[in-house]
Amino acid sequence: MEKKKDVNCSSADAEKDDLQELLHTLEQHKSWDSRPLVRYERIWLPVMLFRPILTSQKHFKAEGTDIILTTMPKSGTTWLKALTFSIANRNVFSIHQSPLLSYNPHTLVPFLEYTIYRDQDNPELENIPRPRIFSTHMPFKILPDSIRESECRIIYICRNPLDQFVSHYHFMLQNKIEKDAIPLELDEVFDMFCQGIQPFGPFWDHMLGYWNAHLKNPQKVLFLKYEDLKQDISSHIKKIAEFIGFPFSAEEENQGMIEQISRLCSFENLKNLEVNKSGYFIGSIKNSSFFRKGEVGDWVNHLTPAMAERVKNLTETKFQGSGLVFKM
Repeated sequence: MEKKKDVNCSSADAEKDDLQELLHTLEQHKSWDSRPLVRYERIWLPVMLFRPILTSQKHFKAEGTDIILTTMPKSGTTWLKALTFSIANRNVFSIHQSPLLSYNPHTLVPFLEYTIYRDQDNPELENIPRPRIFSTHMPFKILPDSIRESECRIIYICRNPLDQFVSHYHFMLQNKIEKDAIPLELDEVFDMFCQGIQPFGPFWDHMLGYWNAHLKNPQKVLFLKYEDLKQDISSHIKKIAEFIGFPFSAEEENQGMIEQISRLCSFENLKNLEVNKSGYFIGSIKNSSFFRKGEVGDWVNHLTPAMAERVKNLTETKFQGSGLVFKM
């Protein structure tokens, strides 16, 4: 038994050494908050997540009933987690006893890279109640093979790039992991954003990856826009429920279940819960920072018309011919 343990430790150490060696061969750049990014498969990844991402690629085994929530940071991730968890578990927990009243949505729906594989190479996931719901910011092309090849469902939500940029910038300002680091000024951060240098960017590649996967197999990948949910949440709750195999019955609809889930998961309700006013996620990220404004079009209070025009032109060029469009 001791020999087996030694072999496992030796294998883990060798894998760690290989990752470090690979890391040293890749281009690196400072992120908006001065933490390092590494360019892997033409994607900018936080160096702190490089090992967890590659480890999840190697070890995560998706099941056919799994639900994988995928996003760029600050694109509606928290909202999508709350909605999907509530829809999938509505027969397990009543609205008035929902775990969302006591736990942040990111605790209930864990990230592959930030939580599950952050400290463990091969965590125990067998005892998680089905359907298992996980999330990730990873682009489609670097998802674990088992996610792309299994029958599990993927839900992707994206957001107007201007609002996503502003929200992400303020989120980083609120959560300085390196306390002495001096964040970059908005103009410099914006220029990097337009070059695609941001965590999990370039943003247009991230969106196009999931958009094309949705077009190829809409039964596998559901593609949503944050702005559409804001405009008509009820129809999107029904769409999510049908997509993951938990459609609402006529009786549930008549009893107002869709409206109850909508109210429970609303930005205003979640923001005002005590659990989301205080406390931290993974040790250093304020729960309250996940609930800044949640508005559509807030970018006008932070960016100049010239900045907006630059992103608009860039987005139209990158998305040309794809069928993917955004109202700016």
